[in-house]
Amino acid sequence: MPGVLNGSTALKRAVQTMASHLVRLTLAALTGILIARTLQPEGRGVYAMIATTGGIAIVLGNLSIGRSQIALWPDPARHRALTGNGLLLGLLLGVVSALVTLAAVTALVPVPAPHLLVVALLAVPFGVAAVNLNGIALLRSRSDLANRGVVATALVLNLPILVLSAAGGLTVAAVIVCWTLAITAPFWLLLAGLGPRAMRVEAALARRQLALSCRYHPGLVAFHLLLSADIFLLGALTSPAEVGLYTVGTAFLTFSRVPADAVTQVVLPRQTVVDGADARDVTVRVLRLNLALSALFAGALAAVSPVLVPLLYGAAFTGSVTPLLLLAPGMVALSLLRPVEQYLIRLERPTTMTVIAAGALALDLALNAVLIPRWGAAGAALAASVSYTAMAATEIAWFATRTSTPLRALLPRPSDLKAALRPTTPITTPP
Repeated sequence: MPGVLNGSTALKRAVQTMASHLVRLTLAALTGILIARTLQPEGRGVYAMIATTGGIAIVLGNLSIGRSQIALWPDPARHRALTGNGLLLGLLLGVVSALVTLAAVTALVPVPAPHLLVVALLAVPFGVAAVNLNGIALLRSRSDLANRGVVATALVLNLPILVLSAAGGLTVAAVIVCWTLAITAPFWLLLAGLGPRAMRVEAALARRQLALSCRYHPGLVAFHLLLSADIFLLGALTSPAEVGLYTVGTAFLTFSRVPADAVTQVVLPRQTVVDGADARDVTVRVLRLNLALSALFAGALAAVSPVLVPLLYGAAFTGSVTPLLLLAPGMVALSLLRPVEQYLIRLERPTTMTVIAAGALALDLALNAVLIPRWGAAGAALAASVSYTAMAATEIAWFATRTSTPLRALLPRPSDLKAALRPTTPITTPP
C-alpha cells in the first residue's frame, strides 16, 4: 500500500536535497577557483576533457537501467530484484564500458595525458553501479541516502584539493586522482544504506530490464553527448584554454539548477504511481515550479557574472562571461527535461524519446560546426542553448498533447509556491 507524506515532509526533503547539492556546488566552486588560478585555462581544459570522458563512460555503461527501474517499479514484488540487479548489472556493464571507452578514445580522440584517462576510467564500474543504486534510493523515497552520497562525493573530491592547493602541490594529475576517488564514494554509501536484505538478483527480470533499457539507451546517450560534445569540439577546433573558459561559465551557472533539481528528485516516487492522472498532475505542477525557480536563479547569476567571474576566477577568465550569458536560457530549459521525461517513460515510447534526443544532438553538432570556428566558447554556448531549448519544447509539447494539457497550464503561477510550502498538502508515495 502506498504511504502518505504531508507537504511539510516533502518540503523538508526538498530542502535537505538542496542543502546537499549546495554543499557540493559550493565546495566545487571554491576548488574550481583554485584549480583555475593554479592550472590556468589550459590545465583546466585538460582536466575537463578527461573528467568528461569518464562521465561519458559512466553514461554508456549505465545502459539506461535507471529508466527500466522507473518503468517496472509500480509492481512492489519487483523492488528487491530491481535493487540487486541494479548493483550487479552496474558493475558488469561498467567494466565493459571502461574498456571500450579506453580503446575508442585511444584510437580516435587526441586526449592529452592518456595515462590520467586510465586512472579516471578505474572509477567507471563503481560510478555506473552507484547511478543504479541512487535511482533505487530515490524510488524508495530515500532521498536522505542519495543526499549523503552527494555530500560524500563533494568531500572526497574537494577537501584533498583544498589541502594540496594550500601546500602548493596542486596538479592536473592530483585533481584526476581526487575525481576518481570521489566517483567511487557514493557506491559504498548506497550499498551499505540499502543493505543486502533489500537486494535479490533475478536473471529473468535482468533480461527484461536489458531488453527495455537498450531501447531507451540510444536516446540517453544522445542526450549526454548533447551535454558534453561541445567540450570536445572546442578542444578539437580551438584549444584547451577555450575549453577552460567555457567550463568555468557552465560551472558558475550550475547553481541555478539546484532548487529545480531538488524538486524533481523529491517528486519522482509520485510520478511512478499506478494512477496516471495523479502522475500527470504532479508533472504539470513540477514543470511550472521548475520553470519559475530556474528562470529566477539563472537570471540572478547571469546578472552578477560580469563582476563575480573575473573577481573569483581571475582576469584570465573574463572571457567566460559571454558564454555564460548565452548559456543561461539553455540552463532554464534543462531544468524542465528531467521531470517531463520521468513522466514520458510511462508512455513506453523509447523510440520517440530517442529520436527527440538524437535530433537535438544533430542540431547542436551542426550549430557548433558553424559557430565554434567563428566565436569559440561563445558559439558553443549559443549552440547549446538553442539545442536544449528545442529538446525541452518538443518533449513538453508531446507531454501536453498526450495528456490533453493546455500549454498555458504549464506557465508558472504564484499559487504553485504557496502549495509547495503548505504543510498539510498530502503527497502519496509508494513504499
